[in-house]
Amino acid sequence: MPEIDAIARSLADALKKPKADYLEARFEESQTSHIIYRGRELESIGRSTASGGNVRALVKGGWGFTSFNEFEKLPNRVALAAEQAKAAGHSKSNLAQVEPAVDTVPSGVKKNPVTIPLAEKKKLLDEYNEIIWSTPQIQTSNISYSDSRKKVIFLNSEGSFITQERADVTLRLTAIAAKDGEVQQVGLSLGSRGHFSAIEGIHEQVREMARHAVELLTAPQVKGGEYTVVLDPVLAGVFVHEAFGHLSESDFVYENERMKEIMVLGKQFGAPLLNIVDSAAEPGLRGSFKYDDEGVRAVKTYLIKEGKLVGRLHSRETAAKMNEKPTGNARAITYRFPPIVRMTNTYIVPGTATFDEIIADTKDGIYVKNWYGGMTSMEMFTFSAGEAYMIRNGKIAEAVRPVMLTGNVFSTLQNIDAIGNDLDMNQGGGCGKGGQSPLAVSNGSPHIRIRHCLIGGK
Repeated sequence: MPEIDAIARSLADALKKPKADYLEARFEESQTSHIIYRGRELESIGRSTASGGNVRALVKGGWGFTSFNEFEKLPNRVALAAEQAKAAGHSKSNLAQVEPAVDTVPSGVKKNPVTIPLAEKKKLLDEYNEIIWSTPQIQTSNISYSDSRKKVIFLNSEGSFITQERADVTLRLTAIAAKDGEVQQVGLSLGSRGHFSAIEGIHEQVREMARHAVELLTAPQVKGGEYTVVLDPVLAGVFVHEAFGHLSESDFVYENERMKEIMVLGKQFGAPLLNIVDSAAEPGLRGSFKYDDEGVRAVKTYLIKEGKLVGRLHSRETAAKMNEKPTGNARAITYRFPPIVRMTNTYIVPGTATFDEIIADTKDGIYVKNWYGGMTSMEMFTFSAGEAYMIRNGKIAEAVRPVMLTGNVFSTLQNIDAIGNDLDMNQGGGCGKGGQSPLAVSNGSPHIRIRHCLIGGK
C-alpha cells in the first residue's frame, strides 16, 4: 500500500476543485497494543495496525461524510461526499474563518510504546496482579492496559496540510474485596502521552489500593444529608469535566433551547475565586495537540473567569453559528468518524490555599478522593467517590464507606468556597460522546471545598 503522505499529496489538488463550498480529508495510520486481565486470568493480549481515511464536504449548510480503508479511486470519494452534502444542504454554508496551516508536528516521544515487547508489558502487569491477589479477602481484580502510536494527515480546500503524530499509554486497575456479602472496590487510573515509564514502579500504589478495598469492608457508612465536602484533585477534576465541561460544548448549547437560556455569557456561576479552563495548548497532557481535527490551532479557553461564564468550546461551524471565535475543539476518535465538539484538558485553576489550610478551616465534613462511577443529566449530576474520610475539628479522621455526591452543577459551583494551590491532572481517563469513545482527555483540579453538598447514605 502507498505511504499515506503520498496519498494525501495526490488528493490535495482534487480538494481544491469546486465540488463543494468546503472540503477536507484526514488520513490515519495507527499501531496499538493491549493487555486485559479478568481476575487472575489473562483475557486478551495483542497488537494491531490500521490505516484509513475520510472525506468531508459542506454544501449549502449540509455535510457529507465518507470513510474508507481502501485508497483506490480517491477522487470518487470526494465526489461521493459532495453528493451527500448537496442532498443534505438547504441553506447557507457558514464556517468561522481560520488561517490555513502547513505544518508537521512530531509526537515528542523518543520510543514508540507499541514497540515495547508484549512479554515485557505482561511481566509488569503480572507483578501488579500478584500484589492485588496476595492481599487477603480480595475476591477479584480487573486490569486493562493499552497503548498506541498514530500519524494523522489533515488537508482541506483552503490550503491546510498538517501532519501530526502522537503516542498514548493508559492503565486501569481495580481491586474488589468481599466478605460476608459485603463487596467494596478501589481503582487506580494512569496515563501519559506515550511514556511507558508513567505506569512503571507503582507497586506500592497497587498494594495500597488493594489494602484499602479490604479496609472498606468494615468501614462505617455515612448518614445521608448535606455536608461540607473537600474533594481531592481526581474527583474535583471528574466533576469539572463531567458536570460542567460537557455543558460548555457549544453543539449541546446551540441545539438545546433550555441550555441557551442558562449558559449565557457573562452570567455569574460562582465566587470570584473560581476559574475553569479547557486547553489543548498545555504541553505533555493526553488531551493536548497543536491542531484539532479541523486544522484549527489549539488555544487556552477560559470557560469561567472570576466566577463568570466567559467562554465555551467550538468547532468552526458552531463558532460561526454563535458568532464566537473558534477554539480548536473539533475532535474525532478515528478516521471512521467526523469531528465533533469535544473537551481536551479541562481543569479548575489553582488558588492560594494549602490542603492543610482547607482541612483545618473545615470544622466538620467529609474528605472524598478518587471515583469509580457517575452520571450527568443536563445540569444534575451524581458521582461515587472512591474513598471517603470524616473531617472532625479540622482534622482528617476515620475512613468511611465511599459516598455518593449528587446535586445541581450550578448551585454546586456557587457553593465552592475554597480552592487549593495543588493542581494535579488526571491522565488516566477517556471521554465518550456521540458514539466516539474513549477519546484521550485529561482533567484536573486542586483540592476544593464545597458547602451544602448532598451526600447519599444510610
